[in-house]
Amino acid sequence: MSEETTHFGYEEVPAAEKRSRVGAVFESVAERYDLMNDLMSFGLHRAWKQFAVQVARVRPGARMLDLAGGTGDLTARLAPRVGPRGSVVLADVSRAMLERGRTRLIDRAIAGNVRYAQCDAERLPFPDRTFDRVMIGFGLRNVTRQERALSEMYRVLRPAGMLLVLEFSHLTVPALERAYDLYSFSVLPALGRVVAGDADSYRYLAESIRRHPDQSTLLATMREAGFERRECHNLTCGIVAVHRGYRL
Repeated sequence: MSEETTHFGYEEVPAAEKRSRVGAVFESVAERYDLMNDLMSFGLHRAWKQFAVQVARVRPGARMLDLAGGTGDLTARLAPRVGPRGSVVLADVSRAMLERGRTRLIDRAIAGNVRYAQCDAERLPFPDRTFDRVMIGFGLRNVTRQERALSEMYRVLRPAGMLLVLEFSHLTVPALERAYDLYSFSVLPALGRVVAGDADSYRYLAESIRRHPDQSTLLATMREAGFERRECHNLTCGIVAVHRGYRL
């Protein structure tokens, strides 16, 4: 990969083009995104998110950033934990996803301690040392330059603050790879076509998972961004992993 290009799924594209193409994907799938999450993961995404929130050790009064927070699943879990003295910023690059997230949260009477920000993970519009926790769920693989985004997450964390990365990862059971590939590249696009009317976006999402760094590589990139006490928790045979690191 040259300095001027990056990957969009299996396609090589100009780096300046990826953000708009990712944005178009999520503009397309926003309306059916939550239903597709349930169907694609057989509901397991709920357990993965709950585990990530537990690992985050959120305390009342904490200031949280839910980055690439989309339709607000993590924010809905975080807001009651930080309570009225704390706050959660739900941030996403996609306006359509943010609008859907805001609607869903208000419908659930989650308001008052939640704010919204449309922003790029590589250029966060927050002062240094703002948040006690930064969480990014299923969004890091869509970022053009992950190392820049991780450096930004480090910058906006307070000392002793924690980063949680919940993301699809690499299988730890090689015997499952053939079945996983069949599901990812045949079933998911077909499901996307039937439910969301968009097979191509779900084909991209499957490809983006394969292009995402494996567990040890991501830990190394977190180290380069400055994070200490890094660790990884594999979930569901490594289909998903939770990476954790601290700004000390």
